[in-house]
Amino acid sequence: MTLAGEDAQLANDFAARKGGALEAAYARYGRALFSVAAHVVGADDAEDCVHDALLRVWERPESYRPERGALGAFLTTCVRNEALAATRSAGRRSAREERASQLEAAVPEGIEVVDHVEAERVRVALARLPAEQRVALERAYYRCESQRAIALALGVPLGTIKSRLALGLRRLAGELGPQGSNR
Repeated sequence: MTLAGEDAQLANDFAARKGGALEAAYARYGRALFSVAAHVVGADDAEDCVHDALLRVWERPESYRPERGALGAFLTTCVRNEALAATRSAGRRSAREERASQLEAAVPEGIEVVDHVEAERVRVALARLPAEQRVALERAYYRCESQRAIALALGVPLGTIKSRLALGLRRLAGELGPQGSNR
């Protein structure tokens, strides 16, 4: 079989999701794909980028159709797009972290910022909990006691405290829900 014939067979197998086609595509195009990714995200992240792009394409059978073009070109475009998306995502994450650090610096040390409306919502929701769950949560979160310390102080098994905390948190999450849903 000629090289063009092998490429066509690989493209058809890849499109049909035949066993071994993903590995064969990686063996055939892996170096070129790594090079494309490394050019955009750097060598340290290139392998992950190629891996993510190939899996994303493989999991979406409709994404590649041989009649639309060569498999190598398609995979190269997918890897490039994945690398660009990763770069943009890292840039947005870095910008968010920078804004957050500026906000933290804007609050003078020693001053506690409290959302009084939200604090009242939490107090009301806590009051609606069964006493056992409320006491466990208050000790854990307001007194910063460990689960073991709470169990010892209340004279109940550690597993019981863990259950009370989990149930209490679940009920609080349902009670508080997304901002504005209970207002």
